[in-house]
Order: sequence, then structure tokens, then C-alpha cells
Amino acid sequence: MTGAEAIIKTAARANVEICFANPGTTELALVAALDCEKSIRPVLGLFEGVCTGAADGYGRVKQKPAMTLLHLGPGLANGIANLHNARRARTPVFNVIGDHASWIRPYDPPLNMDIAALAQTVSGWHKTSDSAGTLSSDTAAALSASRCGQISTLIVAADHQSKTCPDAIVEEESFSFQNVDSSMIVHAANLIRNAKRPALILSDKALRARGLAAAAQIRAKSECDLLMVTFPACFEAGAGLPVLKRIPYFPDSAGKLLAKYDAFVLVGAPQPTAFFGYEGGATLLLPDEAPRVRIDTFKQDAAAVLEALSSFLGPDVGREALAPLMGQQAIPGLPTGALTAEKMCAVVAALQPEGCILVEEGISSAVSYYSHSPYLKPYTHLTLTGGSIGMGMPLALGAALAEPDRQVITIQADGSAMYTPQALWSQAREQARVITVICSNRTYFTIELEYLRAGYGQPGEAARSLMSLDAPPLDFESLSRGMGVPAARVDTVERFIAEFRKGLAHQGPCLIEAILK
Repeated sequence: MTGAEAIIKTAARANVEICFANPGTTELALVAALDCEKSIRPVLGLFEGVCTGAADGYGRVKQKPAMTLLHLGPGLANGIANLHNARRARTPVFNVIGDHASWIRPYDPPLNMDIAALAQTVSGWHKTSDSAGTLSSDTAAALSASRCGQISTLIVAADHQSKTCPDAIVEEESFSFQNVDSSMIVHAANLIRNAKRPALILSDKALRARGLAAAAQIRAKSECDLLMVTFPACFEAGAGLPVLKRIPYFPDSAGKLLAKYDAFVLVGAPQPTAFFGYEGGATLLLPDEAPRVRIDTFKQDAAAVLEALSSFLGPDVGREALAPLMGQQAIPGLPTGALTAEKMCAVVAALQPEGCILVEEGISSAVSYYSHSPYLKPYTHLTLTGGSIGMGMPLALGAALAEPDRQVITIQADGSAMYTPQALWSQAREQARVITVICSNRTYFTIELEYLRAGYGQPGEAARSLMSLDAPPLDFESLSRGMGVPAARVDTVERFIAEFRKGLAHQGPCLIEAILK
């Protein structure tokens, strides 16, 4: 067994099912090893940011790591923006980075660089291989480390991959979350009981079905309001699930919401902060005088922590007591006329099927979608956790391959779509069930908005030239078809409805370029 085969066989034994790869010459032994292990599906990405974004989407939906295979330091560098999002999402990801043969590295060949220094910026666990004989145990350790919701990166020299290890044993990965801290549960319960208007702020596993069920019980027992972070990695939403208030993006709006509460318990969530810092603006968003406590760690299961808190607050209430807290289905009516961002969101909300996965990187164009979210047929929602744009289409690819029987819908801003358009080619190749809706307003509208918020006034000619995408206008219909994905361009609600329905009936990927007024 070679070192590369040890990596692949150990990953397969740990139930890794997919490898998003953009390999090069320093990963050839790993490419060959994939032929020896049929249980891991290789998926080619034409850009490393597609591979890492797809691994993020797969991990968020499946709640277990995908493997990426990347080429040297530059390959990792190309994929690191979407690894930043995955780190913020607490997604389990297992990166394998091929390095130069150990004997050539001291001579500083052209592609040589400090891969470990780059890896540590996004990885909770990383290691550079010592020898071929340790690669199985290294892989098991990396996968175990990733399970709590972090990125693990194993850097493997080409000669360690190809070397034969006659005595190698395929190691078994093991992982378990740490136990709930009972003292934190008591502290949180006392905080809630002594407050006039307490709030739970939720993220991570607290926003999955199990966590939400416990949160609803806490709300019923204590009248503690339920909030979620602005950009959760993955949350379940829709009729029959508790209605949560999403903390607004803009600090002023967030501050007004949070000022209503006099105590905060955070589960799976860090303390809310402003997205950017402006002179004289807010930084920390919780009211200064309000006590707050986070009662879980990243090595604990946030859903289990919520269940423990609910149990401490008293016996569970029945379905009738929970009913007023749950979203009641209210599908919006289909609009007509000129296509605006608000009407586009209403159409998606009205037509999306139950159980679908919605990937939202619409930036400014998708804001109104959230007003529909709690009242739709139950679905799963993924957002831009780290603010590094270009995640939407790769994330959708990974989500679709994680759950091939579920419809994936991407609301995708036009500017950020251009960061990773290669994802469309991989969607076509894998026949991923994805509808991509391009919000074509032909501008970096968020940049213009933040420009005004920063106090620079109306942008002049030079500044505006860095915000406009209309000279020349992007042609996503042609770009998509060139990648093998059927596409249409629409500028009215009626045409958008027709194309969206067509996409729902299509078994592979498709793209709709929505020209917004």
C-alpha cells in the first residue's frame, strides 16, 4: 500500500464519500489511489475556489467532511477565500495539499512556498507529513479534528504519497463531542429567569431541526425570544418550525432590535458585532448594560446544550402550547409586471418546493426573501457566513451532491457570480440539480451603499467606474451555455415564472439571468 492509498483508504473507512479535486503533478499518486477506492466519488473543479466552496456546501448539508485535493501552495491560495467562509460556517472540511518531493524543497523550485503558514489562517488542525508510514494515522487525526466543525489540512510531499509502506495499517477515525457543562446551564437558566425580557441568540447546530425543537421548548417555558445571527451557515425554516428574528445587517437596525432585551444567552453563536468598523459607528451590538453568556464551546454540540437548558427549565410542553410559536404557512402570491428584486424573491418563495435547499448570495437583491422565509414550506437555507463573495454557485454544487434528491436554488448576485463561474461547468458535468438565479442589477450595489455609509458622499466618475458592471454588460446567458448549463434571460415577472417552473421540471442544472429594474 502506498502512502496515497493509505490516505484514501483511511478516508473511505471514516465514511468520506466525495473528493472535490483540482490536482497537479504533486498529487498524481493520490489521483491513482482514487482508482483503488470506488466508494469516494471524485469531482473535478476547474478552479480551486470551486472545490473548497463545494466542500463547504457538502459539509454544511451533510454535517460530515468532504475531501479536497489541491495543488501546492498556489492551489490552496486559490481556494482560501471559500475556506474562509467554511471556517466561519464551522464546516467540517478535509484538505489534502500535495507538496514538492521532500528532496527538492531545499532547492526552492518555482512553485515552492510555505504552505503550512497559509493553511493555518483557515485551519483548526494542520500538519505537514513526516513520512509515508504516518499518513493513515495523520488522516484519521485530521478527520477526527474536523468533526467538531473546523477545517483540517494535511500537507503531503509527493514522495511520501508514492512510497510503498508494506506494514501500513488503515487507522480508524474516532470523534465525540464534549459533554455539556452543567454549571453553564444553571447560569443561563438563572439569567433567563431573572430577566424581564431575555433572548436566545442561536447559530450553528442550534438552527438545525433538533436545536430548533429545543429552542421552541425554551421559548414556551420562559418567554425567552429567539434570535439568530445575521449570516447563519445553515438553518431550517418554514411552516411548523419556530419563528426566529434575524439580527439585521446594519448596526443601527441591529441595535434597535437588541436594545429591547435585558439579558442574552448565546448558543452556537459569537457575540454580535458590526460587519465593518466606521469612525463613530457601533462595534459591539448588544446593549452595554445587558448581561450575556455563551454556554457552549466549539467542541460541544449546540443542539445538546439547548436540550439540556430546556430540560433544566422544566418538563416539555405539548403541541398545542407550541403552536403559537411556530410559523404558519403563508405562500406569497405571484406578482406581475416589471421584474424587481422584491418580485424575484416573491416568485422564488412562492414556487420553491418543500424540502429544497436555498443558497443565498444575492447580497442586496435577496434582502426581501427573508420576510417570506418563516412562512414557506419547510426548507434548508445556506448563507454567506464569512463575507468572502464567490461562494454561491460552488456551495450549491456541494449541496446538490450531498442531497441529490433535493432541489437546490441559488439566489446569486451578478458581481460575485464572476468570482467562480467555473462551478457551472462542474454542475453540468455532475448533472447537479441546481437552479441558479442571477440577480442582474449590473452594479456592485453593496459597495456603493457602504461608500455612502462611510461618509464619502455621492461617488464621482472614477469611484463609480469601480462599482458599475454595465460597460460592457455581463452576458450570463451565453456564459452559462458555454459551460454546458441551459440558460435564459428574462426581464418580466411572467417570463421569470415560466423559466423558473421550467427549471423545477429539469433534472440537471439551469440558469436564469434576471434583469432587475
